[in-house]
Amino acid sequence: PRIIPCLQLRENSLVKTTKFRRFKYIGDPVNTCRIFNELNAHEIVLLDILASKNNIMPNFELISEISDECFMPLSYGGGIKSLNTAEKILKLGVEKIVLNTASIISPNFVNEVVREFGSQCIIVSVDIKKHWFKGNICMGMSGLIHSDKNPVEWACELQDRGVGELLLTSIDREGTWKGLDIDLISRVSRNVTIPVIAHGGARGLEDIKNAFDKGKASAVALGNT
Repeated sequence: PRIIPCLQLRENSLVKTTKFRRFKYIGDPVNTCRIFNELNAHEIVLLDILASKNNIMPNFELISEISDECFMPLSYGGGIKSLNTAEKILKLGVEKIVLNTASIISPNFVNEVVREFGSQCIIVSVDIKKHWFKGNICMGMSGLIHSDKNPVEWACELQDRGVGELLLTSIDREGTWKGLDIDLISRVSRNVTIPVIAHGGARGLEDIKNAFDKGKASAVALGNT
């Protein structure tokens, strides 16, 4: 079982969010990575949550600086919508790239990235929000794009497209400390064979344990916790 710090970037600073909203500044990303080095974190995920929304390129200089400071494997997501951008990020020492908005807008892009760099380098972030009529649906662009994709069906499709891992986030619980959505985690995990990283709302050790034991997650990503 893996416990993964999941850090959110906004305008090159780390922030905490609640349901992908209500940004609260918490510090410098480079210094925070140094702290996780000292805590012997096994890996870390860094997400620029406004890059796609604002249609801006990743900050390659900052990513390089963070990568140089990280003693653990680093995954990065945000603003990746071309093979050239993905290649630049991987060449900076990032081990895995995280896709979300690009995968929803152009699912075939997932296949292209997998063919070019291999499944082991690709995580797709599956952001899920409960719709009053349609039930759980997958979202893009930090919860602004409704895809109408069912989480389990989308997870299975992404697996078929060659994705190496899924970062499964409950938007409704993210940053709330109300607990991980164990039922959702379980339904997705039991329908795919690739690793599922549970994220959104973790409130303590028992909740995390349930994500592994009952939800069958391969890892739990923690932000505000």
